[in-house]
Amino acid sequence: MQTHEARLAALRDELKRRELDGFVVPLCDEHMSEYVGAYAQRLEWLTGFGGSAGSAIVLTSKEGGNGAAIFTDGRYTLQVREQVDGKLWDYVGVPATSPADWLARNVKAGQRIGFDPWLHAHGQAQQLKKAVEKKGATLVAVADNPIDAVWQDRPEPSAAAAVPHPDDLAGKASSAKREDVAAWLEENDADAVVITALDSIAWLFNLRGKDVDRTPVALSFAVVKRDGSAELFIAPEKVDGELKQHLGNHVALRPRLDFEGALADYAGKTVAVDPVRGVEAIFAALNAAGATIVKATDPVVLPKAVKNEAEKAGHRSAQSRDGAAVSRFLHWLSNDAPQGKVDELSAAAKLRGFREETGQLRDLSFDTISGSGPNGASPHYRVSEQSNRALEPNSVYLVDSGGQYPDGTTDITRTIWVGPDAPPQEIRERFTRVLKGHIALDRAVFPEGTTGHQIDVLARQYLWETGLDYAHGTGHGVGSYLAVHEGPQNISTRAVDQALIAGMICSNEPAYYKAGEYGIRIENLVLVEERAIEGAENAMLGFETLTFVPIDRTLIELSLLTDAEIAWMDAYHARVREIVAPQLSGEDLAWLEAQTAPLG
Repeated sequence: MQTHEARLAALRDELKRRELDGFVVPLCDEHMSEYVGAYAQRLEWLTGFGGSAGSAIVLTSKEGGNGAAIFTDGRYTLQVREQVDGKLWDYVGVPATSPADWLARNVKAGQRIGFDPWLHAHGQAQQLKKAVEKKGATLVAVADNPIDAVWQDRPEPSAAAAVPHPDDLAGKASSAKREDVAAWLEENDADAVVITALDSIAWLFNLRGKDVDRTPVALSFAVVKRDGSAELFIAPEKVDGELKQHLGNHVALRPRLDFEGALADYAGKTVAVDPVRGVEAIFAALNAAGATIVKATDPVVLPKAVKNEAEKAGHRSAQSRDGAAVSRFLHWLSNDAPQGKVDELSAAAKLRGFREETGQLRDLSFDTISGSGPNGASPHYRVSEQSNRALEPNSVYLVDSGGQYPDGTTDITRTIWVGPDAPPQEIRERFTRVLKGHIALDRAVFPEGTTGHQIDVLARQYLWETGLDYAHGTGHGVGSYLAVHEGPQNISTRAVDQALIAGMICSNEPAYYKAGEYGIRIENLVLVEERAIEGAENAMLGFETLTFVPIDRTLIELSLLTDAEIAWMDAYHARVREIVAPQLSGEDLAWLEAQTAPLG
């Protein structure tokens, strides 16, 4: 097996053979997905970095440093240093320094920097192009990826079948969804729209797949036309008679490999493409064909984010089922962990086992973050055989996990004190400040038109009071048996124009991390809902809590909670009992009743 040093050297040799002076390596696939199939894990293969967001740039020359940089955000500050060799790679934090910024400082006049046009969004490619041309260098679109040329055992893309997603769970037929897209095309005076995001395609056509771990999507591209008909580009072996019948006569099935060539059919047509989700190769092909391109946000993104009544009901059902499984896990953990019988891997496996016992689990919604002690201080930690730690007595354990069920996608984080002694005062205080922020956001009432950016401070305020913070967003959207991270909404310090709309699902996950010691995060999912307020002069919104699992009461410093916050905790735990208790029995039920008793 090649070392990462040998892989980097092989890539440099390949770049020199192609007369390239550098190459940009994103972590994505042809659909700009967050989670990608094994065949597209080029960044991890090259560097060893196992996070879900990052990129790298390799130069053939090592002048002024390693000549190679890996770019990650604050979620991965610790993880990237643990997984990626600092003797080979420079660590660069984004957004403070973007890949385009780094290129502008490191390329020289006359150099040729390669990029794969199937792995960069149009907007990203334009930023890179501008940066290198400013230095007199050239950005070169490669015909085939040079990493693939040196990755000898690269997996093939998944051949798993695509399957129909029932209309009773989807809440709306695919034909009706396509009619909405056709109306959007009419409004925007366009003949067709290219849909590239895998979760958009899955939602639009009411289909699901197994081509990407943790996200039930099928590798495909789609073009929807102004008359509501569509072309779906998908490998023929993934389609059977049932799916054909489900899609109907107005969806033409074509091989996925024909997609690029088929764009030539739109010569003289006006075609909408999302510059954030559509890769540069699509723009290049349409331009070459003589199409007029309209840059517009994928018209599926917002309808997908605003759940209909069937999707809401499905989420509530999935959350109830998942809450019982996680509660059983926490009871098991309370018995075995203080005895030193549990490590991070066995805990994650046990949690998956409880979910599987529901008989409804299709997959996890992401790799379980099972972090004991200092490992929990890495927000997106991924346990491995090498990093696996025991859950030591008298330590903090953070577990962030979720399941994919046919009726909904779950995502929950709980922070647990592994006894038997009482937690130290510092840990109790910091946990409680995180909890206060969680409660403040959960209780928020805000006018229509409010963005997540505007309310993010509610979750951070109690940490800020003591000079503390966390380097990630407070909330992300969640799909319906789809991607666990879903836009366009979010709750974070990063300004996003998208307002929160009734029907959107978000996470509520304030946190605190003490590097080298422990991590704290409390996460529930919430549904944006309309709020009727007597005398209100504005249409108002709030949150319906969806996740029901006990919050570790041993970590709470009661003196820091107000009467209103204690009342919220007691009401929340009463709802946990109401929803979860009927699904438990025996010692599991007794444990739940003790954990959800009033705090006072």
